[in-house]
Amino acid sequence: MKILDRYILKSYLQTFFSVLIILMFIFILQSVWLYIRELAGKDLAITVILKFLLYVTPTLIPLILPLTILLASIMVFGSFAEHYEFAAMKSTGISLQRAMRSISVFVLILAFLTLLFSNYVLPWANFNFYNLRKNIAKEQPAMAIAEGQFNQIMDLNIKVQSKTGNKGQYLHDVIIHQKQPKRRGNYTVIKAKNGEILSDEDSNMLSLKLFDGYYYDEIFSKKPKKQKTKPHVKSKFETHTINVDLADLNQVDYDNKSYNNTYNMLTMQELVTSIDTLKKEEILDVRQFSQQVFNRVNIQTLFKDLRPQTDSVFNGKVLELLTNNQKLQAYNLALNNLNSTNQVIDSKMKSFQNKRKNLNKHIRAFHDKYLLSLACIILFFVGAPLGALIRKGGIGLPLVIAILIFLTYHFIGIFAKNSSNDNSIDPVLATWVSSIILLPFSIYLTSRATKDRGLFNMDGLLVPLKRLFNIKSKQAEMVTDEGDNLFYLKDYSKEQLIAFLEEDRKKAHKLLALYILKKQKISLKNITKNLKLKPRFNAILNQYYSVMKWAKLGLWIYLSAALSLVGHFICKNNKLPEVSEGLFYLTFGLAIILAVCIIISKKQLLTFKKFVNQTTSYKSFFMIVLSLPFYPLDFLFTAFAVKRSLDRTLIENIE
Repeated sequence: MKILDRYILKSYLQTFFSVLIILMFIFILQSVWLYIRELAGKDLAITVILKFLLYVTPTLIPLILPLTILLASIMVFGSFAEHYEFAAMKSTGISLQRAMRSISVFVLILAFLTLLFSNYVLPWANFNFYNLRKNIAKEQPAMAIAEGQFNQIMDLNIKVQSKTGNKGQYLHDVIIHQKQPKRRGNYTVIKAKNGEILSDEDSNMLSLKLFDGYYYDEIFSKKPKKQKTKPHVKSKFETHTINVDLADLNQVDYDNKSYNNTYNMLTMQELVTSIDTLKKEEILDVRQFSQQVFNRVNIQTLFKDLRPQTDSVFNGKVLELLTNNQKLQAYNLALNNLNSTNQVIDSKMKSFQNKRKNLNKHIRAFHDKYLLSLACIILFFVGAPLGALIRKGGIGLPLVIAILIFLTYHFIGIFAKNSSNDNSIDPVLATWVSSIILLPFSIYLTSRATKDRGLFNMDGLLVPLKRLFNIKSKQAEMVTDEGDNLFYLKDYSKEQLIAFLEEDRKKAHKLLALYILKKQKISLKNITKNLKLKPRFNAILNQYYSVMKWAKLGLWIYLSAALSLVGHFICKNNKLPEVSEGLFYLTFGLAIILAVCIIISKKQLLTFKKFVNQTTSYKSFFMIVLSLPFYPLDFLFTAFAVKRSLDRTLIENIE
């Protein structure tokens, strides 16, 4: 490895591990704060706390590692650019890709290790962390009976209005709900005016002595008639003692690992098996349910008296074979079956949706293992060129940019995954959509940084907007790049400006005169009618109209599709599924038509560029599909570029 590669890699690794440790510390504190309710007040041993931190740390890697790579890349390459180290490298013929080579190898190795980590370490950590949390949840809080609220102690739920005594051992207005092992619910209630807690420090028995109260117990009967009378037992007592054995209160096995059925505890091989099993179960459930629905029709009983003939041919309606009584029976049977079947389907749908949701989670968990590795690579190729472009190292601006990019990436993934729970989005697409969006951005940034261009071409953005809204200063209008002052053109009439175009003038002067004509609300047709133009310009003008016709048609279709999509979500939220589904299909159809219009428009644009002798670049179908959501911007820039080319061509074709 060369000295330069070692220097760049050393600088990156120092920043990488520093950021990793800081972010790990922050996220671990955040996790402790998140689960503080499960940990506080339970007198947990230090070994249990250490196990909690050990198991929670690997689960934070999917969040911390991509953010660390992004932030470290921006900081390191921003520092290189800020201190002119990149300038020194470029002066010796070292490009950005060459400077990134050693770190790229490190990131690729890290991505491979991350894949292994996701497949083996992360399931182990999730498995142990989940089981440890379940075991901690069994741990009862320290013995204390708070006033004015229910306090759970073993199978007793105790509420006292107030406590007195130097140790709070005297209780007033006591209500106790006692649970029963074989029955769920509060069927035994004890009320007492006063009570007293009696216990020894060395004893595991707690005695709760109650005074002047009532004991209520509901009696469960298997006979329905007796259940209607709601039988119960009520007894009055002067003293009643309840003994609670506290020996097993906090005897929790923290090494118990009986919970192992969660999708994020499985390796890729286990996920493949689980997904295959869940798909087969889903198909089997649907078949069984369809057979059950068919059996509910009872059609066999309706036609049991018919004697079909195998050689006969009948071309009429089936109901013509029935008598009037049989027809009436058939109609009533169909109506009853339809109502009952709809109820069964509605109730069964929830079960199918839950199973589909579980299947989608398994599919997403499988693809998440690959996604983490790819995210490390993509975010590196976002952060490194971005740092070189913004030319700023340190913590300030790079940290802000890194957090904004990562939050955008992270929340897009979260929204897509949540949408895939109810099959609104395919679970595979939902997993990869954030990376699919970020990948073109990384390619764009790498290309801009390699060519040593700015992050954005602001002139390319602002000039079309200024032209669109007629935002132009007097000096910009009347002073050319050569310094010629043309303020007098503002006072020219239409005929004088057209005569000015036909004179032997500089091209820039003629373009300004043409711009003033357009600003005076004179159409292009009126301008061309009064000019002597070469014959080839008519073909160019017709091609221009063809480009704009298809581009404007695409814009109208885009607006219609956007309104249809908004209507789809509004109807969906207002529980109008039929209208919502219709608008969704309408949006999908309009999107296909829009793609066709864009393709035709781009072909017409290529022909126009050939007419005006401009270089042509072909867009792939994939890039056209990606540009669909941003078509209004594409239309704006295309219209500006075509009009500018037409103006120049018009000046060149004046005889």
